[in-house]
Amino acid sequence: MAIEHQMQSNTIVDVLEKVLDKGVVIAGDITVGIADVELLTIKIRLIVASVDKAKEIGMDWWENDPYLSSKAADNKTAALEQENKKLQERLDALENNVTQNRLSFEK
Repeated sequence: MAIEHQMQSNTIVDVLEKVLDKGVVIAGDITVGIADVELLTIKIRLIVASVDKAKEIGMDWWENDPYLSSKAADNKTAALEQENKKLQERLDALENNVTQNRLSFEK
């Protein structure tokens, strides 16, 4: 009677499939400073996972990063334009107030 041993063979494809299914995340920040003055910050983010798996676990930062997504850049530009418009309106109102106060003070 021969004894049979099951040999489990993992190919690179099997390993990659498992990694993409489960996901691997490496994140880190490197900050260089002197005397409490930050000189340089390097943010490192590495994700090895399928896009579906990353979204499933709530990691979708690449969709909102203007350096990685033109859609996010457009949203940021629109938000900045809106903020600029509000600030311009406030500035105009303040200038009108100052002008009116100056005219009433001179009379």
